[in-house]
Amino acid sequence: MKLFFVSLGCDKNLVDSEFMIGTLLEEGITMTDDESAADIIIVNTCCFINDAKEESVNTILEMAEYKKNGICRALLVTGCLAQRYQKEIREEIPEVDAVLGTNSYDDIAHALHTVLDGSKYENFHTLEGLPSVKSRRSITTGGHFAYLKIAEGCSKHCTYCIIPAIRGAYRSVPMEELLSQAAQLAAAGVKELILVAQETTLYGVDLYGRKSLDRLLDELNKIAGLYWIRILYCYPEEIDDALIAAIRRNEKVCHYLDIPIQHADDQILRRMGRRTSQQDLKDIVSKLRREIPDICLRTTVICGFPGETEAQHESLMRFINEMEFDRLGAFTYSPEEGTPAAEFPDQVDEDTKLNWQEEVMELEQEIIFDKTQEMTGQTIWAFVEGWLPDERVYAARSYRDAPDIDGYVFISAGEAEFMSGDFVKVKITGSMDYDLTAEVEGGNL
Repeated sequence: MKLFFVSLGCDKNLVDSEFMIGTLLEEGITMTDDESAADIIIVNTCCFINDAKEESVNTILEMAEYKKNGICRALLVTGCLAQRYQKEIREEIPEVDAVLGTNSYDDIAHALHTVLDGSKYENFHTLEGLPSVKSRRSITTGGHFAYLKIAEGCSKHCTYCIIPAIRGAYRSVPMEELLSQAAQLAAAGVKELILVAQETTLYGVDLYGRKSLDRLLDELNKIAGLYWIRILYCYPEEIDDALIAAIRRNEKVCHYLDIPIQHADDQILRRMGRRTSQQDLKDIVSKLRREIPDICLRTTVICGFPGETEAQHESLMRFINEMEFDRLGAFTYSPEEGTPAAEFPDQVDEDTKLNWQEEVMELEQEIIFDKTQEMTGQTIWAFVEGWLPDERVYAARSYRDAPDIDGYVFISAGEAEFMSGDFVKVKITGSMDYDLTAEVEGGNL
């Protein structure tokens, strides 16, 4: 039987998808990229913001047509939307045969067999503990980089966020399991490991009584075959001296941190339920740049939070201009039912949100363009992702570039001589907006 799998949303959800695919491949099922030829269709959904919710619903409805009119025998829905709207999915989309919650994806094989035997199925484990998956993941990112989800859930309850309700409280994955996964990935050819969680900086608090991301980095750094270890989703208030020291001493750890701040005005930060002030954020950024001078800092902000004024928006703009983040993403506020912020008064109209988002990104664009120009003349290692024969260049990434969200390094070459996954020493020759141009300076690792 052939499986068509749709994974929506974040990289953390993608890890769940890869475990489900791996489980089903061990059952003898094969993959197809043609939904019309699939006997089985699985949609792993997202509902973090309204746009993600709409995409998930539309995808399920699209796949339901293959159940009604095609050869599809089983349509399964998993993930965040399934957890949050299980009743609505069952009642309004009868073509769906099975619905699994966020903590139940380890039940995917049993769910599929039940459906193929002619019965509907659902499973919503309590949001405690972690799924137990014995099969190996099927890596979907091309084989040379992979995500390692080090924890599930969140316990901080920001007023705009639905994650604790659909993913549960913070639960760390035991370190021995992570090291086993990482070793398997490295043995399979993965050279860049990207650590993800709703919040990576709190890793280990629930298991070991203290933040243990520093210890995890020490152990991952020992794994043969890994070259880069990248850390995403670091809440700024949890970045401590132990983590900074671990980044400095472990040569495989990229000098790159993703630190979502969400805003910089003190009143808005309090209304969001965040645990930093603007001064705290300035202190953290300054310390990171002082201790790790070449660090690349990425952040995200929300525009148009309920009650936000023009003056508070300008406060954010001044902060961004002063901090000069190397990477920044701006999102308009999305009211999510069931969150406190959705019930706050003074909701900001959509046009204002979009205008503020545009202003933030225009400012950040100027900052990034200046920073890319400053890279000219530097020699760095670049991670090759592919060869573009028409342009006769390699598309690669520097340590400053996470896959799919940051820029590229385009390396000039007369002919293809490197492979995807190679590390090549290059000299930066110029910049093109968010991207860099380079020429080969030395060999590959």
